[in-house]
Amino acid sequence: MPTDRTSSPPPLAPAGLSALEELVHGRVPPALLHALGEALHGDPMPATPDPAGREAQVRRRLLRIAGAVPPGRELLDAPEQLGAVLAWTAASQPSMAMVLAYQYLLVLSSMKLLAPEPDLLKAHFEALESGRARGVYMITEVGQANSHLDTRTTAEFDPVTREFVIGTPDGAATKFTSGTADGGPLIAVMLARLVVGGADCGVFSFVVDLADHDGLRPGVEMSTGVELSALPLNYAQFRFHGVRLPYGHWLRDSAAIAADGTFHDPLGSPDLRLQRTLCVGQTLWAALPSGLAAMARQSAVLAVRYAAGRRTQSRLAPGRPLLAYRTQQYGVLGALAEAFALTCAASRALEVWSGTGPGRTDGGPDGEGSMTFAPWTAVSRPLSAYKAHTVRAAARVVADCQRHCGFSGHLDGNWLVAYHGFPYAFDAAGGDSQLILFDLGRALAEDAPAPAPPRVTSAPGEPGWWPAVLAAHQHRLTVRLRARRDERADGADGPDGPDDEFARWNPLLADAGELGETYAARLVAEDLLGAVTRAGERDPDSATALSALAGLYGVAGARRLAGSLLAAGTLRPAEVQRLLVAADLLCDRLIPRLPLLEQAFAYPQSVVPSPLGMPDFTGALSDSLDWHRGGTA
Repeated sequence: MPTDRTSSPPPLAPAGLSALEELVHGRVPPALLHALGEALHGDPMPATPDPAGREAQVRRRLLRIAGAVPPGRELLDAPEQLGAVLAWTAASQPSMAMVLAYQYLLVLSSMKLLAPEPDLLKAHFEALESGRARGVYMITEVGQANSHLDTRTTAEFDPVTREFVIGTPDGAATKFTSGTADGGPLIAVMLARLVVGGADCGVFSFVVDLADHDGLRPGVEMSTGVELSALPLNYAQFRFHGVRLPYGHWLRDSAAIAADGTFHDPLGSPDLRLQRTLCVGQTLWAALPSGLAAMARQSAVLAVRYAAGRRTQSRLAPGRPLLAYRTQQYGVLGALAEAFALTCAASRALEVWSGTGPGRTDGGPDGEGSMTFAPWTAVSRPLSAYKAHTVRAAARVVADCQRHCGFSGHLDGNWLVAYHGFPYAFDAAGGDSQLILFDLGRALAEDAPAPAPPRVTSAPGEPGWWPAVLAAHQHRLTVRLRARRDERADGADGPDGPDDEFARWNPLLADAGELGETYAARLVAEDLLGAVTRAGERDPDSATALSALAGLYGVAGARRLAGSLLAAGTLRPAEVQRLLVAADLLCDRLIPRLPLLEQAFAYPQSVVPSPLGMPDFTGALSDSLDWHRGGTA
């Protein structure tokens, strides 16, 4: 058991990547990581809590990051590089990761995927890619839940000028986003319901200039700031009063309006059009896990370092480091294991997105899904599952690390507070995670029955045990949900008759959510197993550490879900009782290998200068403060 571990901060960015570091950062040119490190170095603190100075800071940082990375359209064609940009930014400046998510993953991605004549938006592409303009995505309307399923903001086609007139019909249709008119151009990609000749033609995206250097554009109305302290940016509500857009600002994809005013959409269905408009969600869900995994890894590394260097004065064992205690090991090493699982899932999410093809939906076994509780699983079942799982898992990792670091974990300067806010903000943003889980469960229940998976033959703590347990658990939950659904279909009519979907599914939402959660967890567990197997073959020196991480991840997951596993009969009480024994053995295997894992997982101290990451935490914190002695001039 190490009691004192000192190490010098890693360089700004690695000159070359080991197999383990490549697994963490992806196959990304070291020059890009160095440029990112330079851009983030010297200004790494979370966003200022002062709203008056916040936007200037955001704009300055955006210019620096945009100048250090390839242009946005090139990044969108290089998934691993895109993931690395979001990961490094999230670790250093969590609120800026939200800005980049808007800028690249939603705004530029929508324009790239859905603008059939990109030259008409050339100036907008250049302004956004250079960082001279800030981009925001406008989907949420404040007056109703699931507003993306019933967008009420209108874009009415004017056949005389061939322009679109954007309008907010009432206060309930007010849009909400991060953005302000201060600091320069603000460009939105906004969802609105297209109206042609008085007919509803479905929901499309439109490029809207909200503000320029002179302030708000004519017809754009913005509220005063709305504070969201968990992720400090400048948020506001927006309304539109006759804002006119050129035809080229309509991200029409394959649709068109003929010269005689006739609307044509080859997709032929409002639901299919909405799925296509929201296909940009795939980009967000593919890259977002990279940022979440980065924050989870850094949180775990900070917590491990703190636990190793923090001495306790307990009468049980005075002078021992926190890391000597089993309960502390379960917490911080468990966080390290889950952070590694999220890293493997993040890599796989980028592969899924790349393999799916930009903009193509893959909502079900046949590539197309229906929309019941939310549209997201119809857009992409696996990527929406990654989104829902990774935001909640990252939030859990950060919260566990905060708790195990005590008071120090709640100091803003130690970064964990900023890491805490980002995943909680994204639990609802980017597609509500709970709705995704509900819809995943519903979709799985509607699939054709699958054969039962093989029996679980491995033992707790082995890398393959947890994926096998989750596969068995998913099968049991699916059978149970189908049976309950069929019972309700046979004997429970609702107010709207025998086909009342609300009456049928409302009592089943908890079961559907549990099934969706299990499906998403199984994907991550299988990704972890695959990554560990491949990495072990390439780098035998890391194989023992990675295998132990995978085993501990499974044991910790089984303990957390023990109630569900026992209730379904997936595990027996005796198996659950043996989990702590397996956890102890895995922790003992991991302790000697922590320096190897820290080196691979940690971001440079120059990018994340948290005192928690320093060998002498107390001294580093003291040096970061100004001191004043009473009685001196």
